[in-house]
Amino acid sequence: MAGYARRPEWLKLSPLEPTILATMRKLTRDLKLHTICDSARCPNRTECFAGGTATFMILGDICTRNCTFCAVKCGKPQAPDSQEPEHIVEAVNKLGLRYVVITSVTRDDLPDGGASQFAQTIKAIHKYDPNIMVEVLIPDFKGSLSALQTVIDTSPAVLNHNIETVPRLYPEVRPQGKYQRSLELLKQAKLLDSSLLTKSGLMLGLGESQPEVIEVMTDLRQASCDLLTIGQYLRPSLRHHQLVRYIPPEEFEEYQNMGREMGFASVISRPLVRSSFHAAEVYLSAAQKIR
Repeated sequence: MAGYARRPEWLKLSPLEPTILATMRKLTRDLKLHTICDSARCPNRTECFAGGTATFMILGDICTRNCTFCAVKCGKPQAPDSQEPEHIVEAVNKLGLRYVVITSVTRDDLPDGGASQFAQTIKAIHKYDPNIMVEVLIPDFKGSLSALQTVIDTSPAVLNHNIETVPRLYPEVRPQGKYQRSLELLKQAKLLDSSLLTKSGLMLGLGESQPEVIEVMTDLRQASCDLLTIGQYLRPSLRHHQLVRYIPPEEFEEYQNMGREMGFASVISRPLVRSSFHAAEVYLSAAQKIR
């Protein structure tokens, strides 16, 4: 079974550097912050931490949904921390960040899905330095347009919402999510602010077919999505969704070429790509093309 197969050569990971990990973890622990890098066990976290960057995860580290691909803990989360936006600013200051990526767990327990916490965090960063660019990776807010508007009103540079997989696999992979709702969120974001760069991401190896992947890419372009990341699903544990197939690098390259032909301003498609992979460089490259 592929879920237990030895990883191919192109997916050999560099060993995690304990010293680098410890330094970033001390910073986040001292400031009572979380990173998706650690919570989701991102394979690139040593590289990113070594470069002095991370994707901060607000609203705690416990998610109200139970997506079968994700390593983030599921359960009953605590109330949002009102000091969290300022703690993010402290981390931004200590790391000297000029481009900040903020994501969150899904908070279906909150009336606005956590949109106000996103807004307060962006406002706090812009108050500290209005020239810092902020990319947000948001949940679907149960399709709430008012929650989406709350985030957009604070002028993020990029609004990201991951589609994750093909529609057929949603009941298995994202049982509490809805493909059309996620697609509509991206579409509405563009309608609410046509100058906003929108972004999404796909994981491969969950059992999808190539025509299904191309269909999702087409749907995203029809929703005016600007940026796309495509990477290999890596099973966090035996409790998570089975890994059906390792996708060879040449297939990732095919998707990258197709995406560019479809009109995405940027498509990054490689085995170890993740949603926030080289986010600042992707943004700058795309912004130059579009503007």
